[in-house]
Amino acid sequence: ADINLAQAFADVATIAVLQNQGARVAQSLTDQLQHALDSRVIIEQAKGMLSVTANIDMDEAFSRLRRHARHTNRQLTDVANDLVGGTLKPDDFLELNTPATP
Repeated sequence: ADINLAQAFADVATIAVLQNQGARVAQSLTDQLQHALDSRVIIEQAKGMLSVTANIDMDEAFSRLRRHARHTNRQLTDVANDLVGGTLKPDDFLELNTPATP
């Protein structure tokens, strides 16, 4: 009887550990997806600001944001966030009108 009870406790403990791991993985995935969505929103806002200010299309605005990020060795999201937040000005991207080298 004691062996059966110990086995039952071990089974319950195993299930609890597995459920906890599953919940942590699910939360991590949720956090990653939310971060990706937040990053995409700020990049789209920056593209819109740059497009209107420089009178260029959205593709060109994205190219300039990307070139600036590469040129300054920064993450695209950080550059976009600085533009939207006012740390960078749209004029900082106006000279970036030549095609980037691959």
